[in-house]
Amino acid sequence: MTAVAPLNLLAEALKFYTQGEIAERVGKNVRTIRRWESEKAGCPVIAEAALRELLAERMHRLPAPARPEFTFIDLFAGIGGIRRGFEAHGGECAFTSEWNDFSKKTYIENFGVAGHHFVGDIVPFPADAIPSHDVLLAGFPCQPFSIAGVSKKNSLGRPHGFECTTQGTLFYDVARIIDAKRPAAFLLENVKNLLSHDKGNTFKTILSVLRDELKYDVHYRVIDGQHFTPQHRERIVIVGFREATDFTFNDLLLPSAKPRLGSILHKTDGTEPFLEHDQDRFFDHGSAKVQSKYTLTPKLWEYLQAYADKHRAAGNGFGFGLVTPESVTRTLSARYFKDGSEILVAQDSGRRPRRLTPRECARLMGFPDSFVIPVSDTQSYRQFGNSVVVPVMQEVARIMIPRVKTLLGKSRDGAQQRLPLIV
Repeated sequence: MTAVAPLNLLAEALKFYTQGEIAERVGKNVRTIRRWESEKAGCPVIAEAALRELLAERMHRLPAPARPEFTFIDLFAGIGGIRRGFEAHGGECAFTSEWNDFSKKTYIENFGVAGHHFVGDIVPFPADAIPSHDVLLAGFPCQPFSIAGVSKKNSLGRPHGFECTTQGTLFYDVARIIDAKRPAAFLLENVKNLLSHDKGNTFKTILSVLRDELKYDVHYRVIDGQHFTPQHRERIVIVGFREATDFTFNDLLLPSAKPRLGSILHKTDGTEPFLEHDQDRFFDHGSAKVQSKYTLTPKLWEYLQAYADKHRAAGNGFGFGLVTPESVTRTLSARYFKDGSEILVAQDSGRRPRRLTPRECARLMGFPDSFVIPVSDTQSYRQFGNSVVVPVMQEVARIMIPRVKTLLGKSRDGAQQRLPLIV
């Protein structure tokens, strides 16, 4: 077995040098450095001396690193959409949890693992082992709660708060971490249907836990992403603060001029930017056309038309969503990879419509073109369909963080002790 140096030595070097600069110094290529960083391969001891020398050269002329504006943890992180919104306002991620291997690959490719823990399943992870943090972020899945047995436990004199009412759900893990770490604030994101899930009992329980048991000042609002990207996408955002604040969702600045689909489509007039990490995977720059594989096959197009006709005749509204550059699309779903029916882009010259490419899906969710898509089309469609509209998160963060800083200013006496970040 090859001996390896601690990965945090590479992590330190990556704070000051690019992968290319490190590769040149240790005599490896960039791909190797990327593999070391993503923990697919250990960092060989043979590179340790070069890394230490590189750090020594740098550290003697650098001031102490600036303290971040605030720290946060990223639970049920997906591909980091909520994280991007809070990093934009000076936050630093101290801990990440995401169980899906494909999402982890995309996340690590874009954010790396330097400077903080990255774990898979949060369920078995002890709350006390999570670093102290200022803000907890979580896009937790929607699950029903069962209160069966609560009265029996009560009659036996056993505690039955959120430990009983939410046990076995992923919200329980959010609640136990908030309870243990007492962050200054949290943001939870979910589908709009959370409000009506299980006849409203799920949301009622969530609010009761957050407000009555954990004693946080809680606010919520359904926000439509179409204010920022050309997609009708309603999601509920729940924020809470450790103490009462003057926070209000009325402070959100939601642009009234909604963007149209043409703003995120590949440009066929020769102005589509060439992205090194995409190459011609989605768009053929030589012919200035979207790759033909995204055009529906004759068989699939015939099936979708027949399916729509059948339901139209029955008086139902089911069918495909045909869009043009002037459209605002339906909600992009995680099942988009199956047939793309909710968003089909009309094409000229009588051609069959096409799916959005994964790069266009990234833009539809508000991710910049610098965001790397390292997984297959199928997985990338799932990931973007499950993600958040990044500018929505950034705008919510904008109105949250001043209140967070106010709370942190009250607790700089040590009540919010920070633990060292560990890799």
